[in-house]
Amino acid sequence: MRVDEPADLSEARDRDLIERIRRGEEEAFRGLFRRYAPPALGLAKRVVREAHLAEETVQEAFLSVWRNPGGFDPSRGSVRSWLMTAVHNRAVDAVRREEAQRRRAEDAAADPDLGPVDPGHSVVEEIGLFQERVAVREALEKLPPEQRRVIELMYFGGQSQSRISERLGLPLGTVKSRTLLAMRRLRAELLGMER
Repeated sequence: MRVDEPADLSEARDRDLIERIRRGEEEAFRGLFRRYAPPALGLAKRVVREAHLAEETVQEAFLSVWRNPGGFDPSRGSVRSWLMTAVHNRAVDAVRREEAQRRRAEDAAADPDLGPVDPGHSVVEEIGLFQERVAVREALEKLPPEQRRVIELMYFGGQSQSRISERLGLPLGTVKSRTLLAMRRLRAELLGMER
């Protein structure tokens, strides 16, 4: 038997699903999700220990399968091991992210001289309290619509970047880059109003 040949009927079915996903078949994707979402969620919950983070982790992993089914390499293992590795890696990343955010929040609370964690707060403080609402709204109106939408959902809608990514159907990296670009533009615009 060659290395890339499936070991059993179950693996052959999984590889068929991946091949059909490559062709854009949504039903194949749903079938793969039904088959592996429960064990993937169990794995994610063991790593992140929070149900909502585990669900986000599994969604991100399966979304990456839909977007890049070519990432599966049969010579490196089974479809199941590929999926579970993706879920595990994302779960570990989520734990690290949450831990880093917790540390930053604790550091900021313990030492008020560290300044605000959110760059948006420093922008508002720099322009003065008496015009902040008007100035921020005017600056928001000057943003490109796709950047403004992300900022509004994040700061006025209270949504995480992961939720925005899911809601708008965008890669998480795109949401992060739009946030960064928007914040830079807002900062430049608001600082320019001071002069």
